[in-house]
Amino acid sequence: MNYRYDVIIAGAGPAGTQCARDLAERGYDVVVLETEVEDEFPAQSNKSTGGTFASMMTSFGIPDDVVMHATDSVVLESPNNYLVQDQPGFVLEFAEFKEFLIEDSRNKGAEYRFDARVRDPIVKDGDVVGVRYNGDEEIYAEIIIDATGPAAPLAKSLGVVNLERTNHAIGIEYQFEGINLNHPEYADLTNAMMLGLDHEYAPGGYSWIFHTGEDTAKVGVCFIQNERYREHTTQDRTVDGYLEHWLDTDPRFENAKRVPDTQVRGSAHIQPPGSMSTTSFMAIGDTVPSIDPVWGEGVYKCMKSARAAAMTVDRCLTGSVDTSTRAMAVYDDLWHEQVASRQERRLMMTKLLYLAPNERYDQLMRDLNEVSGDSLSAINNGSIREIAKLFSPSDLPLLWKYWRET
Repeated sequence: MNYRYDVIIAGAGPAGTQCARDLAERGYDVVVLETEVEDEFPAQSNKSTGGTFASMMTSFGIPDDVVMHATDSVVLESPNNYLVQDQPGFVLEFAEFKEFLIEDSRNKGAEYRFDARVRDPIVKDGDVVGVRYNGDEEIYAEIIIDATGPAAPLAKSLGVVNLERTNHAIGIEYQFEGINLNHPEYADLTNAMMLGLDHEYAPGGYSWIFHTGEDTAKVGVCFIQNERYREHTTQDRTVDGYLEHWLDTDPRFENAKRVPDTQVRGSAHIQPPGSMSTTSFMAIGDTVPSIDPVWGEGVYKCMKSARAAAMTVDRCLTGSVDTSTRAMAVYDDLWHEQVASRQERRLMMTKLLYLAPNERYDQLMRDLNEVSGDSLSAINNGSIREIAKLFSPSDLPLLWKYWRET
């Protein structure tokens, strides 16, 4: 068994496997360490709704084989209003998506070691040179990448990335059948991905319905366990309790039945990431805190961070090897330019959304229904001019609350 590689990647999620895929295609000797047993993968780590758009599918060559259902629109719902935007999308069968990334990267030459629990980095003379796993097993490489998600054992040990984790978002999802996707009181969710803003069901967060074909859909809720959650919560409910409350009170679920073995649980931390690299090391994917859970399209961000990491490896290991802190910081630059540009504005919009009361969500839907498609795209891309058009003098208390908490 080989003990020295060009790159070691911890974690076989979308970020880790896509990074291995890119690196193997470029001829690098790469190994991926994954905690789960291969025969059961990805039972424990299947943590995403898998909603994405054509840009991700095209950029990363994702086949239609892993698509559960193609959608035509995105719907935003408030308690008493909604917005429908034409936007082709794809709801992925997430386990099959992850299996494809592994198979394709293996075909390109990447090695995988399952049942390999990463313990800590091996540091020599202040530089990261390898990884310990499963107690006393050791392997070495020029560059180490942590793609383990919020667990982040390597990033935590090295003090890389801001891991204070002050805004902890938790979510739960199931697939249901028997849903009335075209109920007369709501938007038509046939062939749609819906995000809902309503503190009754997701205090300081959001809910979703992603159509997966016929009368089935992925249904879930997510919220951040911070002071905003505590302000809006009216019952001592867990995230499971809020999902059950939604199912019990929304008429679209009157005849819905849970599809067995479809539970998905996930978590993220909503904050600017800080530094993401040091000498011979990078943190990618969900190991890096999120900045915008509503607008983030997390799968795409994981994939883009993987590609940015692969580009950094290529630059550091081509010609004269340079894995210094300065050379590795190219990844941070690429992340801010290509993965999460304008992060301050996007985080601002996310915080303002969660601060707003339900009545303001209804007004937001009315305002968005009056803007053009170009304006809405500009808002999603963080245009200050277009964002400012959504505010009125009545929003001064909301803005004051935001600035006071920033």
